Amino acid sequence: MKLGQAFKMAAKSIFSNIGRSALTMLGIIIGLAAVIILVSYAQGQNAAMRAYYESMGTNTVEVYAYTWDSSLDVSKSLYNYCLGLDNLVMGFTPSGQVYTDAKISYGSKTLPTDDYQTATTLYLGNDQYGLCNDYQIARGRELSFLDMEKLNQVCVLGSATAEELFSFADPLDKTITINGIPFRVVGVYESKSKGVKVGTKEEDQYLLDEIKRKDRMILIPYTMTRYFNSNQPIDQFVVKVKNSDAIAPTVTSLNGFLSGLIGEQNGSYGVTSPQTYQKEQNQADAMQQRFLGGIAAISLLVGGIGIMNIMLVTVTERTREIGIRKAIGAERRSIIVQFLIEAAMICGIGGLFGIVVGYIGTLIVGKLSFNMILIPSPGVTLGAAAISVALGIIFGMYPAIKASGLQPVVALRAD
Repeated sequence: MKLGQAFKMAAKSIFSNIGRSALTMLGIIIGLAAVIILVSYAQGQNAAMRAYYESMGTNTVEVYAYTWDSSLDVSKSLYNYCLGLDNLVMGFTPSGQVYTDAKISYGSKTLPTDDYQTATTLYLGNDQYGLCNDYQIARGRELSFLDMEKLNQVCVLGSATAEELFSFADPLDKTITINGIPFRVVGVYESKSKGVKVGTKEEDQYLLDEIKRKDRMILIPYTMTRYFNSNQPIDQFVVKVKNSDAIAPTVTSLNGFLSGLIGEQNGSYGVTSPQTYQKEQNQADAMQQRFLGGIAAISLLVGGIGIMNIMLVTVTERTREIGIRKAIGAERRSIIVQFLIEAAMICGIGGLFGIVVGYIGTLIVGKLSFNMILIPSPGVTLGAAAISVALGIIFGMYPAIKASGLQPVVALRAD
């Protein structure tokens, strides 16, 4: 039998009983749609987490270093050491924070301090703070090296802080007060939360709120510690490396340097990278995708069993036809191929409908759960199509072999 003829016979068999064929395909449609939707949902969660980690800064190393030796300037020592790592390091900044509520005012406006989500965070950094923390200047300029050296009372505002203090007015060269101390605004950062979309679930909304909080900030020179935190030295630092490959050697180098600089007797230190946590999160997300995909695959298994069942019924209904074909010389191989093609066509057609349903379901889930347009990846779609055809072949094999094994005399006697 020619292959084209086998496809025509399979199509005739499927469409001659359209209701039964549709019900048989339903298991495949539901199974594939469930796989696509659940895997895409997990990918949407991954996108939300990536947005959060990117807001923290990519290719960065976080350093904690504190010493009881007041004669040792850890910040300056780290800065000079990082300058020598020019093959690995792009930038270095102290990343201090004012932990007491600071009264921030401009004219008659005073920023709230009683709500964690709306309070403005006051950071202490240097001219490389924006580079190290992935802030981009929207207007004005960054802090400069001279601002540190000359103890200039200047500041750079986060986008949300600038909007709250100045509304639509230009904040550049305006003077705000922090605890009554005047600071001139020299720049405004672009919004980190602009264009970032995450889900509507509580944990996803928390990530978005955390990203938005990064726009509620004011950066002042780290040398202004004399006015804040009881003049305590800064012990948090951020190092920006050139690429992800430079993270591991930078962490090793900094650990070795701090071990010699501070040691275990004179203070404490630690060197970590957000990428480490991100890799761990990616591994957890991959496991979640496999778990959700496995759950959805159970419905595919049920659909495959339905395919096997209907093909066995088809073999019973077409016993005489099989007997006639074998009596006139049809080989077992041609019988097997015919039934496998029929099973593969049922699964293939069901798979196409399943992909369509999966795409529609993914768009709905993406809008409701993440407030974003979520589209299944091409890999998931191609994999779903291949699985649908493979299911037809796998679960159609037994009925096809059973049909090919019928004896012509026995088959012709069948009612």
